[in-house]
Amino acid sequence: MDEFERSLKDQPTRIAGLQTVLPPFITEKPDGLFLKVFVQPKASKNSIAGFYGDALKIKLTAPPVEGAANKMCLKYLAKCLGVSPSSLDIVSGHSSRTKRILIRLENNAVSRNEKKLLIEKLLRLLPPQ
Repeated sequence: MDEFERSLKDQPTRIAGLQTVLPPFITEKPDGLFLKVFVQPKASKNSIAGFYGDALKIKLTAPPVEGAANKMCLKYLAKCLGVSPSSLDIVSGHSSRTKRILIRLENNAVSRNEKKLLIEKLLRLLPPQ
């Protein structure tokens, strides 16, 4: 069992009334889900590459110039998760490789299932370990 699997096992968390385990790169807040991501710009292709410490590592083809990698990061995550790009915001790390991204959710009635589905989609995107 590697460090990530141990951290998952030791972190039971409630998500909108559902007992589940959150990976270390996801944080639940009242306004949505926060993702901690590490962006690697100028990669050969866009992909989710696994983990970089406690962050989700995302490789992007865009260069780190004039916000191009930030825009590509939001657009790529929105496509992977099946959400609107306008529901994603970079909260911190605009000029850093490590970023905190907020996935805003519609309302509380929908968000219980929506949060669970988003987490499941994120976990399915991870490469096999």
